[in-house]
Amino acid sequence: MKSRKKTEERSVLMRILSFTKPYSAYIVFTMIFALISVALTLYAPILTGDAIDLIIEKGKVDFAGIIPILIKFAVTVVITALAQWLMNLCTNKLTYMTVRDIREQAFEKIQRVPLKFIDSQGQGDILSRMITDVEQVSDGLLMGFTQLFSGIVTIFGTIGFMLSINVKITLIVVVITPLSLFVASFIAKRTFNMFKIQSETRGEMTSLIEEMVGNQKVVKAFSYEDDAEEKFDVINKKLQECGVKALFYSALTNPSTRFINGLVYSGVGVFGAISAIGGNISVGQLSCFLSYANQYTKPFNEISGVITELQSAFASAKRIFEIIDAKEQTPDAENAVELEKADGRVELKDVKFYYDPKIPLIEDLNLKVMPGQRIAIVGPTGCGKTTIINLLMRFYDVVGGEISVSGYPVKEITRDSLRGNYGMVLQETWLKTGTVFENIAYGKPDATMEEVEAAAKAAHCHGFIKRLPKGYDTVLSDEGENISQGQKQLLCIARVMLCLPPMLILDEATSSIDTRTEILIQQAFDRMMEGRTCFIVAHRLSTIRGADCILVMDKGHVIEKGTHEELLEKGGFYAKIYNSQFAV
Repeated sequence: MKSRKKTEERSVLMRILSFTKPYSAYIVFTMIFALISVALTLYAPILTGDAIDLIIEKGKVDFAGIIPILIKFAVTVVITALAQWLMNLCTNKLTYMTVRDIREQAFEKIQRVPLKFIDSQGQGDILSRMITDVEQVSDGLLMGFTQLFSGIVTIFGTIGFMLSINVKITLIVVVITPLSLFVASFIAKRTFNMFKIQSETRGEMTSLIEEMVGNQKVVKAFSYEDDAEEKFDVINKKLQECGVKALFYSALTNPSTRFINGLVYSGVGVFGAISAIGGNISVGQLSCFLSYANQYTKPFNEISGVITELQSAFASAKRIFEIIDAKEQTPDAENAVELEKADGRVELKDVKFYYDPKIPLIEDLNLKVMPGQRIAIVGPTGCGKTTIINLLMRFYDVVGGEISVSGYPVKEITRDSLRGNYGMVLQETWLKTGTVFENIAYGKPDATMEEVEAAAKAAHCHGFIKRLPKGYDTVLSDEGENISQGQKQLLCIARVMLCLPPMLILDEATSSIDTRTEILIQQAFDRMMEGRTCFIVAHRLSTIRGADCILVMDKGHVIEKGTHEELLEKGGFYAKIYNSQFAV
């Protein structure tokens, strides 16, 4: 178990370091400036010792010899400060560019993973990994690069300088000091799990907050505040417990190592004083040695702190790499066709699909759609209506059977060109942070103002847009709080009106629009749907009376099929649903 954990930590470390390879020049410069800084820092005690030795007793001070030493000391301090500043500059550049690449790679992976991955993860947890965990890695790397290099150089440099002064006292320092590393290592092993649990719990909290804040109206409407607080308190208490434990173990590191370092300093002071009395070293050399003993032990404190911080960084990095290593969606076939403009033919042959193998959803679905036909899909909630849309758009791949467009199996068509041939208006509206113009032109960025206005007029939203503070230049938030739900849906409809692809998918596209506007939109849809293959998912059956074919679904199966009149004559499932909506 322990060996596996060490292997895992080593793997994470090597993975992080692999991101620093493009910036290896910064590592080299960091090491050079660290060497200069440490060498001069260690040279300063020698100058101090030499100056002390020139102060013999009261009234006997060799000022002529001290002044050149002070000048050297001043120059040393200035160059040391400059080297440390340049070293910090390099480590900051190295850290933030490395973290930028990690975050970019994680974000790019999110664009390439199948929707199944996004659906199976909490949105708040993904946000936590992309933001909080990456910042944690940044803090760990920054501390590691800043203190690890200079710390290691200081340790070896100090040993060299101390050996040049007195071997016996050096041995005392070298023998006792490693105890602090043993203590730090002992504590670090127990902090990794705590930091890992802390990162996971933080993700749970972010997910809950995102869910509650993003749906505050629903929370208040159902008086769910107390339950939300209770859930939050449970997670918050868990976060507090693991946070306190992680902080407790990590906080032990510094005082424990400082205690060991105090023993080293005391040992050097006692043995050095005895040596000075015996005439083996001068008072200046003893002062120099005490300074070195202090400088030698200081990096051990810093390194132990780095180890603790790195435990947190490794735990966070592991969560980020889980996203980066997520299985991507099946790539387009090498010989995949770029479908420039579909002719509108769509065929489903023996289509089988399920989200969970234990729960079959769609089985042996067959459908043949001719160009320009309007296909309506109706049925109770959970019958598979939206699933068919997901399969048509290839958000999910079929488990069995085949879907073809324009005679090509969808798996032999590139995803981008396939989706580019569909115009989609969903019940759930989505707007990006940007102007009204940018939101309508989302699928056609090179559209002119005239084209956007024409699409807005066709979608009956030009009027309310002109009444906005800056018209088409009004900035909307990603949630569109400054306009109504119905207005958001009109903008989404205008977005499709602008592109006018050969096939349309309308999934409850008018669900948030008032009846009067719906009639106008329906007229616009009728014009837009002329000559285009359309798939319409609707609960309000009055909107699909003119469909060429209505598929009535239940539990993943098409149980009835025909025109509105034919299905009413049958007096089956569709007739019952229709009559229930218009019953007096």
